[in-house]
Amino acid sequence: MKRIGVFVMALLMMIGMLAGCSFQSDEQVKLRDLDFTILSEEKIPEELAGIIAEKESEAFKLTYSDNEYLYICIGYGEQATGGYSIAVNDLYLTDTGIYVNTTLLGPDASEKNNPTPSYPSIVIKTEYLDETVLFE
Repeated sequence: MKRIGVFVMALLMMIGMLAGCSFQSDEQVKLRDLDFTILSEEKIPEELAGIIAEKESEAFKLTYSDNEYLYICIGYGEQATGGYSIAVNDLYLTDTGIYVNTTLLGPDASEKNNPTPSYPSIVIKTEYLDETVLFE
């Protein structure tokens, strides 16, 4: 009886090895940082500027390409005052795509008294890569 148990165990181990069992990690492997430029309003391609204008009242994340450059656009929707800025924390290529992380920075005290709403957004221009953009 013990021989049958050992045989079955060995058989199961061999089947597992033949099936190619492997363990995968959800961690992304950073391949390299990407060079980028933050575009001022007048440097944004006209078609892209129109798309952003349509979406600015709500938060959005989108990409646009002219097959020469990739434009990564992030908008934070309507804010009660002006004076907001956006920081790019990370932009790099991983084994699964392009990873981008930004932070909305609040206005200084003098701007908080300005009741005019604003629509903070950022357009990041980088090299064209046919990869999925992963927003964090």
